[in-house]
Amino acid sequence: RPQTFADVVGQEHVLTALANGLSLGRIHHAYLFSGTRGVGKTTIARLLAKGLNCETGITATPCGQCATCREIEQERFVDLIEIDAASRTKVEDTRDLLDNVQYAPARGRFKVYLIDEVHMLSRHSFNALLKTLEEPPPHVKFLLATTDPQKLPVTILSRCLQF
Repeated sequence: RPQTFADVVGQEHVLTALANGLSLGRIHHAYLFSGTRGVGKTTIARLLAKGLNCETGITATPCGQCATCREIEQERFVDLIEIDAASRTKVEDTRDLLDNVQYAPARGRFKVYLIDEVHMLSRHSFNALLKTLEEPPPHVKFLLATTDPQKLPVTILSRCLQF
């Protein structure tokens, strides 16, 4: 798996937009990455989480050396919460997840929720998520990934920066 934006093959338009946003400090609270399987949606989302939380500061070129970068690479960073929506479709799962949104990150600058295959959530789950997407705490970022963006409610789509 690529560990920096420079290591990613393809997706230049996405990487350029994300790198510019990080460099300029113009960071959205919710991103939606869509595309076919294997194009790098979750990889790019993890790299964005690294850029947001690197101990050197918010950057398009995370150091890869600090404890935060290493823990994200090893998929054990406490403030990167990864959810596979395909196996957690129920509204109770979403509510459990969102119960902790208001709490500050334990270690990082941001608490990052990476929801993979987000199109698999139930209608009630989307409604629960929507409330938080409408008024997210300043320390929370949502990174949503899907192979099927047309299954997402327009209310969710309209609150995300889409790639």
